Amino acid sequence: MPLLMGVVNVTPDSFSDGGRFVEAEAAIDHGRRLLAEGADIVDVGGESTRPGATRPLVEEELSRVVPVITTLAAEGAVVSVDTMRSEVARAAIEAGAGIVNDVSGGLADPAILDVVADSGASYVAMHWRGHADRMQSLAHYDEPGGVVAAVVRELGERVEAARVAGIPDDRLVLDPGLGFAKTASHNWALVAGTPQLHALGFPLLVGGSRKSFLGSLLPGPDGSPRPVDDREAASTALTLLLAQRGAWGIRVHDVRSSADALAVLARLEQERGGEPRDR
Repeated sequence: MPLLMGVVNVTPDSFSDGGRFVEAEAAIDHGRRLLAEGADIVDVGGESTRPGATRPLVEEELSRVVPVITTLAAEGAVVSVDTMRSEVARAAIEAGAGIVNDVSGGLADPAILDVVADSGASYVAMHWRGHADRMQSLAHYDEPGGVVAAVVRELGERVEAARVAGIPDDRLVLDPGLGFAKTASHNWALVAGTPQLHALGFPLLVGGSRKSFLGSLLPGPDGSPRPVDDREAASTALTLLLAQRGAWGIRVHDVRSSADALAVLARLEQERGGEPRDR
């Protein structure tokens, strides 16, 4: 079964739960709760990357994430830091983070690749084309093969950049970047195109939890997308689909529902005579 990465947004403005866990103690308690519910990794982020979001100062991002990472890592959690900044990645690793989850894949701050290379941390390189204030204007994929071919090619470029910096292949994970410079149709094409993504030869982390393409799939009577907090059943269904399509990890907000769904899938695989995949 895939690993579950539970989201800890230490931000006032994230699209799903911005402001709920902006205080360190609230974020720490939320991380503990996610772990108790079955998260294998807690992903701590101090910058919202929702469309249109503005960036916090480096000092502000550091003050948000470092205390949370320090406490959770000291308690034995596997912690990932969700950041695009080399300064934050360095401080997070020093605080105990074992994974740097960089939504820019090293494009926003190339020095982050050197920071990871000099550490023992793993690195998640996501497909990305620009910051939140302009990324949706970059959602054009006109080459043959469309969005899947473009994402495969551009992620391959990020792999080469990581290798040049000295990050070994066994510490690399790729993420197709659902919702980042992507329309709803692009997101669905990428979910369907996971075999091409797997062909790159790296573990695949996918984060589709509660995102707008699920909301637009389930419109209300007036045609408006379903609200964020009402997308959990669809998010859990997506977890099952991604598990069946071989994802290494799935980034989710509601860990319990996804953990329960994966338990059902594992039991069915066992009944069919196959060995359940380890989580």
